[in-house]
Amino acid sequence: MIKSDLHCYKEYQSGMILRDYLALDRTILANKRTLLAYVRTFVGLIAGGIGMVKVVTDGVVNAVGYVFIAAAFPIIIRGIIEYRRTKKELCEIEN
Repeated sequence: MIKSDLHCYKEYQSGMILRDYLALDRTILANKRTLLAYVRTFVGLIAGGIGMVKVVTDGVVNAVGYVFIAAAFPIIIRGIIEYRRTKKELCEIEN
């Protein structure tokens, strides 16, 4: 676990047992995995879109490539917003 996630444990430590720590750690790690899935989708859409635009000269394929590139940015923004919201909720629950 990263040090930045440890600050949430301090005030609630006395009432937590090992099972609670492990469940909390699993939830924190699941949140990080979800963010990485958003990043993976973002990179895939960008790479696919650029590949379509640069390699194929067909107008329809170019348009789809530009749509992929345009769709990638709202996806990564949504992923970051969800990650931060969930992290904030976890810290509120922990305290």
